[in-house]
Amino acid sequence: MEYLKWSSGDGIATITLQRPPANALSSGLLRELAGVLDEIEPNRDIRVVVVHGEGRFFSAGADIKEFTTVKSSDGFSNLGKFGQDLFDRMEKFPKPIIASIHGASLGGGLELAMACHIRLVSETAKLGLPELQLGLIPGFAGTQRLPKYVGVARAAEMMFTSEPITGVEAVQYGLANHAYPEEEVLEQAYKLARKIAKKSPIAIKAAIELLNYAKTEEFYEGTKREAQLFGEVFVSNDAKEGIQAFIEKREPNFKGE
Repeated sequence: MEYLKWSSGDGIATITLQRPPANALSSGLLRELAGVLDEIEPNRDIRVVVVHGEGRFFSAGADIKEFTTVKSSDGFSNLGKFGQDLFDRMEKFPKPIIASIHGASLGGGLELAMACHIRLVSETAKLGLPELQLGLIPGFAGTQRLPKYVGVARAAEMMFTSEPITGVEAVQYGLANHAYPEEEVLEQAYKLARKIAKKSPIAIKAAIELLNYAKTEEFYEGTKREAQLFGEVFVSNDAKEGIQAFIEKREPNFKGE
């Protein structure tokens, strides 16, 4: 694998994002993640999964430069649908998935984290969906999952302003379970994983299935529409300006077209 590595021991699988400098979520990384899940799911020795990022970040977002290679609305919609399906699979995965978050979990990185069953964060981590800063919108079900955790008003503020919240705030708002000093987050994730790994895999699988009934039909209608609008927005002139401004490290000049 080029963008991920994974290992297992004592009933715990560790998936490490390793795409420096920011562990950006490229289509290649997402395909590798799907492949790792294929290997882990039937492995009866693995009870819990921990996901974390190598280096300074959990994941600072999607690969914006890769977006410049996609030319059509349908291409972007298909990319959004692929990410949505993968993250929906994670949320329904029969083994608990714990995200160990440090540094930054932004855009697609936060969408990945929100697909995990449990999120542990460093106190100073930055979590947010800054896509509107680029004239874009979240496309991996972020518009549907974030309100589920923090409420519609808080989600609206986070998306409209593109401003992240801290790990401590994420716990306060219900987006994360616990916040720790950065050097302790991963070990706390393993501590929690070891506790969960002692439970019955049959009961855990049943609990995960039942938790997913909390998602309404409107959630799936919302993700379907999100994928469609993800494609439409990405081919707008504003999106082209936002992406170019990001690459050139300048403020975008949006014109509403």
